[in-house]
Amino acid sequence: MHFPPRLIAIIACLLSLARGSGADTHPTASQRIVIKAGQVFEPLSGRFIPKQHIVIEGDTIVEIGDASGMAVPTGARVIDLGQAWILPGLIDCHVHLVSDRGGVDATINNLTGSVADRAYDAAVNARKTLEAGFTTVRNLGDIDGVTLALRDAIAAGKLPGPRILDAGASISTTSGHMDPRLGFREELNEALARHQNLCDGPDECRKAVRLQIGRGADVIKFATTGGVTSRAGLGLGRQMFEDEARALVETAHLYGRKVAVHAHGTDGILLALKAGADSIEHGTLLDEECIQLFLKTGAYYVPTLSTVNGYIERLAKDPNAYELPVRAKIEWRIKVTGESVRKAFPRGVKIAFGTDAGVSKHGRNADEFEAMVKHGMPPAEAIKAATAHAADLLGLAKSIGTLEKGKQADLIAVASNPLENVAVLKTVGFVMKGGVVHKTTITP
Repeated sequence: MHFPPRLIAIIACLLSLARGSGADTHPTASQRIVIKAGQVFEPLSGRFIPKQHIVIEGDTIVEIGDASGMAVPTGARVIDLGQAWILPGLIDCHVHLVSDRGGVDATINNLTGSVADRAYDAAVNARKTLEAGFTTVRNLGDIDGVTLALRDAIAAGKLPGPRILDAGASISTTSGHMDPRLGFREELNEALARHQNLCDGPDECRKAVRLQIGRGADVIKFATTGGVTSRAGLGLGRQMFEDEARALVETAHLYGRKVAVHAHGTDGILLALKAGADSIEHGTLLDEECIQLFLKTGAYYVPTLSTVNGYIERLAKDPNAYELPVRAKIEWRIKVTGESVRKAFPRGVKIAFGTDAGVSKHGRNADEFEAMVKHGMPPAEAIKAATAHAADLLGLAKSIGTLEKGKQADLIAVASNPLENVAVLKTVGFVMKGGVVHKTTITP
């Protein structure tokens, strides 16, 4: 049987990382683990409950309750986290694990780096993300299929990393934000256009969704507007017709897949919401009509505020880090970021946590908490967005997002109360995913 060289390279990279990771990827037995917790966050009430025991068997929480009323099972392994503050494993609904380069550097790397290079980068970034306390992520766009393979490798215990829901290649119209040919010479078009992620007209859009589902996509991601980092000065307004957007959403829903829509401009946000999108990513220019549609449809808003950190840091190092058409859009994005959260949150729009990590740095996902609080969300609500609300958006509320009997044993610990200082979530000291400890620096 003949396998393509690209597939062989990816498999070799992942197997090499698995052999060298040394990660404790699966419990060795069904021995029970008891977590002694000083304070446990309850997302639905937004408060911490003191002195709890969490009993875990395999990858599942089998009991949780007041420490005074629970005996430690005979033979159980006890992990005493003292007075630490315990939360459910965090969830980032918008990442790009294959890279955290940007601007001209990213363009050069995309042309010179191999798929195997990206496989290594994705595995390293996945581990950074997990050790930062994010036990589940939704990866929204990777044209080479690296994260589809990484998702499966992590699920099989070959590599450490967060649980991944993956979108495959993001979809857009020709010359839209996800067109990989934008800004390059025409003779390179054939080499750059892969996996048929571009569609013009409803029939092509239905086919584009089916192709990503056939590749194994868990969720469908498409763009109704231009993007900040698109290598062309095409603006951030609508770039798709109504029949195209409806065809994309209806086909995804036909196959039981949720839909995440990249949209900055108001016209593109309205188009996506009217078509039935499950979440709006970025949503930079919300108006009253947008808010009313969010409330009517129940769609989630994923603001990705901390993207601007990546822009600011790269420009501080190199004022020419981005081409001029992109630089103008970045300067605009920095100025207006957060305005939509200030409008949406008080009105009751559902907000889920997402960073667009890849534009910003992997492993620093928790920077988003500070940005959310800065723009009007109380710390408890920001944490809820990264736990219960994020799990609901991802369709995983029955298994993650809260610490309850029967749910996955995904939990993290920090040294002080994040409701008083949300920045403490940037220094997570303990990470457990599915009953396996991946990081522990907290002592009782």
